[in-house]
Amino acid sequence: MALSIRQRDIVNLARATGKVGVEDLAARFDVSVQTIRRDLGELAGQGLMDRVHGGAVLVAGVANLGYEARRGLHQGAKEAIGRACAALIPDNSSLILNIGTTTEAVARALLNHRSLTVVTNNMNVANILTENDSCEVIVAGGRVRRSDGGLIGDLTSELLTNFKVDFAVVGCSALDADGDVLDFDLAEVRVSRTILRQARTRILVTDLSKLDRSAPVRVVSLADLDAVVTEAPLPAPLREACSGWNTRCVTAAG
Repeated sequence: MALSIRQRDIVNLARATGKVGVEDLAARFDVSVQTIRRDLGELAGQGLMDRVHGGAVLVAGVANLGYEARRGLHQGAKEAIGRACAALIPDNSSLILNIGTTTEAVARALLNHRSLTVVTNNMNVANILTENDSCEVIVAGGRVRRSDGGLIGDLTSELLTNFKVDFAVVGCSALDADGDVLDFDLAEVRVSRTILRQARTRILVTDLSKLDRSAPVRVVSLADLDAVVTEAPLPAPLREACSGWNTRCVTAAG
């Protein structure tokens, strides 16, 4: 179930403060406490929050958020990231886009590009880019993950080794202070590593909320990438580290 605007605001507030209270939220949004309790119940049902006495806290653990919940979060940031990333990719290019709601934003931003060849293990990306008559779309084979339309597994990785592309654009579930890119699903991580190996230029797209999250599987370090695209500047220590690694930091603001 898609989140309402108020529910997305509640989740974002919980990210900023750690905990939200029923009474405070009711006053903030000028609705009844029953409405807020219903919102928190629905957010808990989608795995976004845990109910506690008097309110709720953001879930932190080893399981990723539900796909529709992730799609509904930070939409403005993802759209800005998508546009900034698309600006790095010229017409007549080849690229691989992996699984994720941010890579889907990149796909939408590529709809006006010409003569692209796009390989993807993301059924949603493929559906978006079929609207571009000038874009050749190749879908990797493999097992379909029904929760998000992702294709993962050894067959997917094997098919991807047949390509050598100009760009790889990948998302992530978390980014830690050491510059490690993290995710939850080892099978998906193996595919992401293959995607990165098959590209001449490797780009990470991520909104800064990923700095507040944790995930158990390391994909790659920012040191191994050519660019990272965010909606606002990375924290200064990470920017300095990226400078030492020759990893370009690109923000939607400039």
